[in-house]
This record gives sequence, C-alpha cells and structure tokens, in this order.
Amino acid sequence: MNGKVAKEDLDSRIFDTLNIILLIICTVVILVPLWNVIISSFSSGKALAEGGFIFWSPEFSLENYRAVFNDQGIWQAFFISVSKTTIGVVTHVFFCAMVGYGLSKKYIRGRKLYVAMGVITMFFSGGMIPTYLLIKSLGLLNSFWVYIIPALFSFYDVVILMNFFRNVPDSLEESAKIDGAGDWHIFLKIFIPLSMPAMATIALFNGVGQWNDFMTTKLYITDQSLYPLQMMLYEIIVQSQTQSMQNVGGSAVIETTTKGVQLATIVITTLPIVLIYPIVQRYFISGMMLGAVKE
Repeated sequence: MNGKVAKEDLDSRIFDTLNIILLIICTVVILVPLWNVIISSFSSGKALAEGGFIFWSPEFSLENYRAVFNDQGIWQAFFISVSKTTIGVVTHVFFCAMVGYGLSKKYIRGRKLYVAMGVITMFFSGGMIPTYLLIKSLGLLNSFWVYIIPALFSFYDVVILMNFFRNVPDSLEESAKIDGAGDWHIFLKIFIPLSMPAMATIALFNGVGQWNDFMTTKLYITDQSLYPLQMMLYEIIVQSQTQSMQNVGGSAVIETTTKGVQLATIVITTLPIVLIYPIVQRYFISGMMLGAVKE
C-alpha cells in the first residue's frame, strides 16, 4: 500500500516538474520577443543600426516616441480608437444581453425558430461584397457609425448570455413580479448585475476585437480623420517600407530610425489592452467557466 502511494507521489512530482518546465519555456518564448520590442522602441537609431542586443539597449532614447506623439494624426486616431471601442463594447454587450434575456424565456413564441436562425448566421455569412453593398445602402460609408452598428450583434455572444440567464432561478423573477417589477426592471436591476462575469468576458473579447480591428477601416473608410490607431500603424508600416526601398544603398541609420518609430507605435497601440486585461481578468476566468460544470 505504501509502495503504491509512494509511486503515485513520484508520478505526481514528475508530472508537476514537466508542467513547470513547459510553462517556463512557453513564458520565455512569449516574454523575450515582447521585451525586445519594448527595449528596441526605446533605443536610438544608432543602437538599432548596430543591433546585436536582446535584453538591454546600449543606448536609450525617447526620440521614437517623440516622433510618434508629434504626429497630430496619432492623437486623432487614438481618440477614434478609444471612442469606437468604448461605445462599441457598451452597445454590443447591452444589445446582446437584451436579445439573450428574451431568448432565455421559454414562454417566448417562436423562440426555437429565432435560435435556429441565429445559429445559421454563425456558420454562414453573406460574404464581403453583399456586406459592402448593404453598408453602402445604409449610408455608413465614411461614417463613424460603421464601427458601431454592424458590430452591435453577435449570436455567439447571445448564446453565452442566454445560457447564463437560464441559470438564474425562476423563483427570483417570480418574486420580483409579485413585488410589481416589470420586465425592464427585472432585466436591469436583477439579471444585469447577476451576469457581470459573463458580460465582462464578452466585453473583453469584443473590446480586444474592436481595438485591433483595421479591416473595417480598410473596407469602408477613406476619410483619414476617421482612421483608428491600428490603421495609422498600418499606414506607418507601409510608408516606412516604401522609404526603406527608396533608401536602399543610402544611410542605414534612417531605415532603423523608421523601424524604431514602428516599434514605438506597436507598444503604444498594445499598451491599453495590456493595462485593462488584469482589471477584468477575474471576471474573465469566471465567464470562461460558464457552462463548463453540469449538475
């Protein structure tokens, strides 16, 4: 008996040790390139031209960030990114929650038909050209609302919220109705506060998607005053590549300074998501466990 316990302990220790080694390797593989990007963004053009460093730059400089922040287009793009992400996340979560709350009620007529129609849209879409024609007919080309209205609804997120709402006891809703509460009061005062983990998870997914999205701008926006930060990053990279080709055979320092501006822009566009993630992480973990346990 003791020998069996000792063998299980040994197997458990070997398993834990291998897991720790694997996690350390994965962490190093992820963190070293990120750290190198951050350090390189604070390096001078001369240091970037000479290269050969990974963990620490031989010559630090803020010129790359000064060059980025001196561009007035960056501040306008930052404002557009923050605005579309904030408004987009709030409206998306609220709209999906309303639909999910309605579809979670068994007494809703045609509920199964609505769910089936929603599931079909999860696997089949109209395609790029019909979507473009629809956006054009709605007058959303070169409009800020092209970032908000098409992103209002996701049936995948509705399914997550619908399953969460189903777990709320019916007796809680019945008690509220006996006290005179209406559907809006029950939805806003009871279901929304109880569903914060699921809503925070959806908000995080949607927020990251909204923040990193530049294809919407690429397809539907030509007015540069409506460019978000990601599109500005795309433009900077394309312009720097063009300049690099023009500078072939010229000064290597000019090319690497452009590279430094690219790296600084990458850090600036990534930093807000990195700062927000730890705040919503505890809700994110609870939301990811949603529906995993069946009793």
